[in-house]
Amino acid sequence: MKKVLCTTLALSMALTSLAGCGGGTSETESTTETGDIAGTTLKVAALESAYGSEMWQEVAAAFEEQTGVTVELTTDKNLEDVIGPSMKAGDYPDVIHLATGREDALTETFIKDNAILDITDVLSMTVPGEEVKVSDKIAGGFTDTSLTNPYNDGKTYLAPMFYSPCGLFYNAGLFEEKGWEVPTTWDEMWELGDKAKAEGISLFTYPTTGYFDTFFYALMYSVGGPEFFDKATHYEEGIWETEEAKQCFDIVAKLAAYTEPTTPAQANDQDFTKNQQLVLDNKALFMPNGTWIVGEMAEAPRADGFKWGMTALPAVEEGGDRYSYTWFEQAWIPAGAANQEAAKQFIAFLYSDVACDIFAKAGAIQPVLNIADKLEGDNQMFYAIYDNGAKAAMGNFAATNPIEGLDTRTVWFDPVNSLVSGTMTEQQWIDGVIAASDQMRAELK
Repeated sequence: MKKVLCTTLALSMALTSLAGCGGGTSETESTTETGDIAGTTLKVAALESAYGSEMWQEVAAAFEEQTGVTVELTTDKNLEDVIGPSMKAGDYPDVIHLATGREDALTETFIKDNAILDITDVLSMTVPGEEVKVSDKIAGGFTDTSLTNPYNDGKTYLAPMFYSPCGLFYNAGLFEEKGWEVPTTWDEMWELGDKAKAEGISLFTYPTTGYFDTFFYALMYSVGGPEFFDKATHYEEGIWETEEAKQCFDIVAKLAAYTEPTTPAQANDQDFTKNQQLVLDNKALFMPNGTWIVGEMAEAPRADGFKWGMTALPAVEEGGDRYSYTWFEQAWIPAGAANQEAAKQFIAFLYSDVACDIFAKAGAIQPVLNIADKLEGDNQMFYAIYDNGAKAAMGNFAATNPIEGLDTRTVWFDPVNSLVSGTMTEQQWIDGVIAASDQMRAELK
C-alpha cells in the first residue's frame, strides 16, 4: 500500500505540470502531414493482458510496414510499474494502451490531471492502408460515453479498444445436469441460491471487487434506466438516497450473503483466478466477468461436462429490462507525447482490417462494425447476448479533480469484500457512498 501511494503521489506531481495542456496541442506536437511520418520512432506501451503480447508485436510490425515508422514496443502485465518511473521524469510513451478500472488507477490519474491529448481528429482520419475513415469503422455509441469522453465536452480523448459484453458467467453443463433454469429476475435468483445451497453450492463469487464496476453499472441501468445511471454517475445531490439507489444497495448486500465465503481472501490481483476456479469446480454458480475469461482459464481444470454460459443481469421485476454492460479498454496519447501525429496514425491503424484480424486471433475483439460475423465458438454466443433480449449498458463515473484517498472503486466496490465477510453493514456502505458522492460532486470536472 505504501509503495502504491508513493508511486501515485509522485506521478501526480509529475502530471501537474501538464495540467494546462490536456486536450490541447502540446508544443512538442509534430506538424507533419498525414502519411509523412516515415522515419519517426514511435514509443508504444501496451498492457500484456490475457490476450498476450504477441498480437501487439504483430500489429506493430504491420504498422511499420504500412508507414515506415519504427515502433519501440513495451508490453508488460504490470505496465504501470514499467512506464511509471520514466514518466515521472517527463519521458512519456507516445501511445499507451491501458484501461481505466485498474488498481493503480494510472489512466484515471492522467484524466484527472487533464494530461491526455484530445484525439477527436483521429475519427476523421483515413485508416492507414484503407480508404475509409476511422469513424466509419467504429461501431455506434463507443465514442459517445464517459469512457472515451471523460469531460463531457463533446471531444474524444480515449480510443475504444477490445470490447467485451460483460455479465454473469456460469457452467451451462451444470445447469443442464441439474435441470435448473437460468434466472431472469432477482426473485428467481434468490430461489436458485437457496436450492444450490442445499447441495453445498454457493450462488455467487467474484474475481476481485474491481469486477463490480460492470456489474454495478448494469444494475443501475436495470433499476432506473439510463436517466438514473447518468444522474448517479454525475453525483447528483440526493441521488444515493433514492428508492432506485436503495434497490441497488439491497441487491448487492443480499448477494453478499449468498457469496462463497472464501471469495474476499482471494479477491486480489494475485489470487483472483482461485475465485474464478470456484465456478469451474461447481463450488459457485455465477461470477461477473467478461469474454476474456475463456482464454484466461483455458488451461485450468474443470468439472466434467463443463460448458461456458453467460447471461445478462436479472431484471428487478418480471418483464423488466435486463442489461449486459459493454466493457471496453482504452488507448490514449499523453499530452506530453513527443510524436503526436505518428501516435494518432497508430491509433487510426488499430481499426484497420489488418489489425482487427490480428487482435481477433488472440481473442481481442475490436469495436468495429460487423466484427461479430467473423467470430466462432464461444465468442459467437457471448457477442450474441444483445441479440437475445439484453440491452447494452455503457459509461462510468464522471471524472473529478483529484481527491486524496477517494476513488470510485474504493468507495463503491471494495466494500463488497467487507459485506461478504461481515465487517461492514449495508448502511455503513451507503453512508460512505453518500459522503464520497458529495465530495466528488464538488470536484466534478
